[in-house]
Amino acid sequence: MAKKLVGSPIDIGIDEKSRKAIAKGLSELLADSYSLYLMTHNFHWNVRGPMFNTLHAMFMNQYTEQWNALDLIAERIRALGEPAPGTYKEFAKLTSIKEVEGTPKALDMVRHLVKAQEATAKTARKLFPEVDKANDQPTADLLTQRLDVHEKTAWMLRSILEE
Repeated sequence: MAKKLVGSPIDIGIDEKSRKAIAKGLSELLADSYSLYLMTHNFHWNVRGPMFNTLHAMFMNQYTEQWNALDLIAERIRALGEPAPGTYKEFAKLTSIKEVEGTPKALDMVRHLVKAQEATAKTARKLFPEVDKANDQPTADLLTQRLDVHEKTAWMLRSILEE
């Protein structure tokens, strides 16, 4: 259980109940984002086959973008006055993304990443009603930016799978 801050209470125009609910949703987004980051980095390291150069470089761009997003999400949770999850145990409880075992073939990696990108987008999208109700524009902006990235990345990955 997190300690209450001694001193100045948070007074940003969002009530405590709403801040906690939004932070919970953002914690789920952070867990999905971290799981997606880890999956993408793993696939970057382990991809093989005729598409090696293309996928190796693409996965690197994707995991680098994902890594940078983790901080933005965690810092928004903190700005709302809640602790950001930061352990594998917490992420495992919060994520909607299933861990991939073994080393899939290259196109199966792409399929897994499409699903993980889409799952992360759905996690971000489901938070909008709470964010809208609380009139929380900074979180809405963060969610919109993340949705744009995840939907575009899923589209690009799906394009690889087309005949």
